[in-house]
Amino acid sequence: MNVENWRRPDDMARIATEAQANAYIDEQVAALREQVGDKKVLLALSGGVDSSVVAALLIKAVGQQLVCVHVNHGLLRKGEPEQVIEVFRNQMNANLIYVDATDRFLDKLAGVTDPEEKRHIIGGEFIDVFAEEARKLDGIGFLAQGTIWPDILESEAGIKAHHNAGGLPEDIASRFELVEPVRILFKDEVRVVGKALGLPDSMVYRQPFPGPGLGVRCPGAITRDRLEAVRESDAILREEFAKNGLEGKVWQYFTVVPDFKSTGIKNGKRTFDWPCIIRAINTTDVVEVTVEHLEPAFIDHLVKRITTEVAGINRVLFDYTPKPPATVEYE
Repeated sequence: MNVENWRRPDDMARIATEAQANAYIDEQVAALREQVGDKKVLLALSGGVDSSVVAALLIKAVGQQLVCVHVNHGLLRKGEPEQVIEVFRNQMNANLIYVDATDRFLDKLAGVTDPEEKRHIIGGEFIDVFAEEARKLDGIGFLAQGTIWPDILESEAGIKAHHNAGGLPEDIASRFELVEPVRILFKDEVRVVGKALGLPDSMVYRQPFPGPGLGVRCPGAITRDRLEAVRESDAILREEFAKNGLEGKVWQYFTVVPDFKSTGIKNGKRTFDWPCIIRAINTTDVVEVTVEHLEPAFIDHLVKRITTEVAGINRVLFDYTPKPPATVEYE
């Protein structure tokens, strides 16, 4: 790819207001209609910020010509698949294909402990599922992607290759022309555009979430019961951060349930259950990360809710390690 063709205009003002976002939307809608014509566009819709904004833009531009594929690999946070369906299929009338591949992914991951092998399985299986759905469709001329400007900069700098066609098999990728309507935007600008398009705040301001999902927050071999403990504890944490005015003020917060157990007491009886680790962090560049120190009373409340409401958890730990020496995720 010749990155010279991807230059962000030097005179392009940062998109920071609703009026600027609406002007950008009008410009992109016209460009998309001209590019796509009467053909169909395929998009892997994860529910993340970038793919959601691309979906909303394309729905506004070409409506039912967009075909969204949402793959639930069983490693999403609580309520996320349901939100994608509600927002795009029910509210925006999107042409949405929902694939529940939970069993397929978790069966492949059974007994796998190596973090890199887990990532390889999750990424490879996702491509396989998406490719299978693509092969079922006729008239698809374009592949939409949520590429943003930092992706282009990293590609230029040699930090990572630009993800053309998302690693799809050649027989699929060669059929499509790329559509990347937010490629010259920074993440904060994508969020402003998403708000102007009417996407909910919970989607527009979604926390960073790794591609392998909760798989990297369930260290060791993933089991369904421990994965559920991660999902439920994470839901409680996100709910309490929102209730206590911390949502949007803390960059990222999540739970981890490692693969070891300790003794405890619940309802007067001995338990032998997992710990839940809470991590809350702030950063501007992800190169260095600082820890958010929570109020003691808030910590006590989190401990009580998680140990009481989440099956298989009998103690809560807090990770106060910055980056470096730690990384953001555990795997």
